[in-house]
Amino acid sequence: MIWLVWRQHRKQALFVGIGLVLIAALMIPTGLTMRSAFVDNGVAACVRLLGDAELVPINIRSCQEVLDDFNNQFQSLATVGVLFFVLPLLVGLFLGAPLVARELEHGTHRLVWTQGVSRRHWALAKFGLVGAATLAVACVYGLGMSWWMAPLSQTGQFSRFNVYVFDMQGLVPIGYTLFAVALGIFAGTVWHKVLPAMAVVLAGFLGLRFALTILARPHYLPAETFSYPVQGPTHVLNPTLGNWVLSIGVRNSSGELVQANGTVECPVGAQGPAGQSCGGGLLGPDAYNWQLYQPGSRYWLFQGIESGIFIALAALLLFLAVRRIRRIA
Repeated sequence: MIWLVWRQHRKQALFVGIGLVLIAALMIPTGLTMRSAFVDNGVAACVRLLGDAELVPINIRSCQEVLDDFNNQFQSLATVGVLFFVLPLLVGLFLGAPLVARELEHGTHRLVWTQGVSRRHWALAKFGLVGAATLAVACVYGLGMSWWMAPLSQTGQFSRFNVYVFDMQGLVPIGYTLFAVALGIFAGTVWHKVLPAMAVVLAGFLGLRFALTILARPHYLPAETFSYPVQGPTHVLNPTLGNWVLSIGVRNSSGELVQANGTVECPVGAQGPAGQSCGGGLLGPDAYNWQLYQPGSRYWLFQGIESGIFIALAALLLFLAVRRIRRIA
């Protein structure tokens, strides 16, 4: 069975290998360039200066300019990197969906099952070998993208919680890829044709990804709140820690939201009529800026939670696929 699986899927393995080489040819030189600029342009010194403090003074303009210059220099590269977050879907479409569906569509499965190979043995061999190769590719891709994105993440411009950056590095590409392949395998056992199986992978994968990203991910753990006054010297959340800010606004002394989707910074002593805080007297006295956020220290925990969800779903789909294969006439 090992020889047979290799003969059947060696072309896909070749294409995947070529794809990884092309990605490496782009990522390694640009990654080394970013790391060199990160050190030579004083960015690393600013990051060390800010350190691991949760809060930093609001007037860190000199360092902020250095960080902004670095981000502006390599922002286009980050945009190109975002294109790679669809790779798990492509693996599911062109490796997972045809794995069983093509065998059933062409009827070649009957030849194997009449040669002394049980359906369970056939399924476990194909799923196990292809799954192991998929796992290896996903690990290389996810950890390689983490290495590539590290300088941009440390500057705070592209937080690791960014909806695209989070999805294309770390542990979650492993879960995404295994789920996409498992969904394609299961779809093939239900529809028995390649194109319907690919359509199920496309719709199911994107639907679940969007649902978890928008509805579930912000609530994996209870968010924390942070507030600081609208006037005077103050401290703000350290931008280099990668905190995920979910909502911002201005609240009055009673805690009511009086301005959404924005903050207010006033010069010391600036007051409106009757001693009210700046802002045309609309904010009221003792108003303060408010933020709802997920701390950057939770990044790997969130990665583990989300990848665990997709790996568990992949295991369930493979279990159901094996059961369906044993019942195919």
